[in-house]
This record gives sequence, structure tokens and C-alpha cells, in this order.
Amino acid sequence: MTDYPINMSVKPQVEAFFDAATNTISYVVKDPASDACAVIDSVMDIDYAAGRITYDHADAIIDYIRKHRLTLEWIIETHVHADHLSAAPYIQNALGGKIGIGDKIMVVQETFGKIFNEGTEFQRDGSQFDALFKDGDTYSVGKMKAVAIYTPGHTPACMVHVMGDAAFVGDTLFMPDGGSARADFPGGDAGTLYDSIRKVLALPDEMRLFMCHDYGPNGRDIQWETTVAAEKAHNIHVGGGKTKQDFIKFRTARDATLAMPRLIIPSLQVNMRAGELPTDKDGRPVLKVPVNGL
Repeated sequence: MTDYPINMSVKPQVEAFFDAATNTISYVVKDPASDACAVIDSVMDIDYAAGRITYDHADAIIDYIRKHRLTLEWIIETHVHADHLSAAPYIQNALGGKIGIGDKIMVVQETFGKIFNEGTEFQRDGSQFDALFKDGDTYSVGKMKAVAIYTPGHTPACMVHVMGDAAFVGDTLFMPDGGSARADFPGGDAGTLYDSIRKVLALPDEMRLFMCHDYGPNGRDIQWETTVAAEKAHNIHVGGGKTKQDFIKFRTARDATLAMPRLIIPSLQVNMRAGELPTDKDGRPVLKVPVNGL
């Protein structure tokens, strides 16, 4: 069992928003005892070839919060995503709230600050975010207590956020028939990911788990909610008593066959800045393409 302060009697309302372009699921999580809410892993739309940014996905979240007269208190990033761009500052400008991420963001900023040849004006101290969480840190969404659990392996800054009987796992886990995320990004590690997954699976069996991505394996419909019990029994990569050694062997071999995510170059530049677009010396939004850098 877990040592984290979990209250399974609190059952937040969770509304999911699926982005088909990136197979990302964002969430609005409402405190059952108030009108307060949090947004988890928002998406900013990009037409990469055209260099055009739009906000249809984020606008749907903003419209939902306004329609239901909710108060946005937190905009949470489970990690620095490599496959979609965050809309956190856009949503914050519209509705307020604090932007939070794990404190190991500084490791990611240092790593990719070098890859993208960022100058000294790019701060590598996480100061672009309003809050940096350490393992076990708690915060409130209205009257509902939330806890951040450090789950590295996919990236060095991954965290699972637990709110009552709901846990938002980022890319630490996929649905049982999807298995787990890759561990070959800079700072990733298959053995560390296995240990993080076991930490998630130590949560109560009835804990609801909400995925950040789903790809509809074997042609099934897109899904994003499961339970700890279902993952322990049926996850194709770690369930049913699979060992750490088995997982490392499988994950390492599989990762060697995977191409880089289509949006990794813009995503990392934007997301390590808390969703802000980088600019050139004249203040114009611009993205870099490092040659042989990733």
C-alpha cells in the first residue's frame, strides 16, 4: 500500500477532452464539495507544416469551465510532453489558476536548453511555472486535497497527480492493452519506469486511473479510464507479476524500433517554457530545428 495521503472517499467529477491529432486526453477535474477545478495536460493546436498555432482544444476546455461556472485553480502538467504542445498560459490568461509541474523540470530544461542552443536568457530554474512539486507535495483544489507522486522513467520530471479516488498518470502507464510509454528520451530509463509503475500500482485497487494518451490498439475505440486493479491484472507490459528484468529487456528492445514523435521538436521548446512560444531577438515567435541534435 502507499504512504501518500490518499482520501478515497472524495470522488471528483472528471470530464475528458480527447485531441485526435495527438491522441492526447486532457481533463477538467472538479472538487465535489465546491466549484473549484483543475485542468490536467492541456493541448495547444499546431499545424507544423504551416507554422500556425490555434486553440480549438483549449477553447473547448475554457467553454466547459465557463458553462459550468467553475473556478480554475490549477493547470497541471504531468511532465514535459514530447508529442503535443501545452495550452497552459492561454488557459491561464482566460481563466486564471496556477501552472504546476514537477521540480525536475530543471533537469529537462538543462538538457534541452543545450540541445536547442538556448542562450542565457532562457532560465533553467523552473521559474516559468507558478509551482514546482516534489514527491509527496500536497495542494488543494477547492476543499479537495491533491498529492503529487514522483514517477520518473519516461522523463526525469514525470509526476502522477492524485485527487481523491482519481489519479492522473501522464505517460507513466497506458490502458492495460496499451502497456507503457517509451523510456528512451534523454533522462529516461526503463528500470526507473518499472519502479514508478509499481509505485502507481501500490495505490488502492479501486483507484481510478486516467491516461494522458490512448492509441486504440487492435482497432478498439479510444479509452482513457481504468483502475489500479485492472492494470495489475491485465497490463500487457507489467501486469500479472512480470519482473523488472523482463520489463527492461522488452522496453529497451521495443524503444529501439520507435521513431521520434512527430511534434517532438516544437513540443519540447514550448513545454519547457510552460507553454510559451520561444521568440527571436525581435520578439517574434520562432521554433528551432537542431540538426542531428535529437
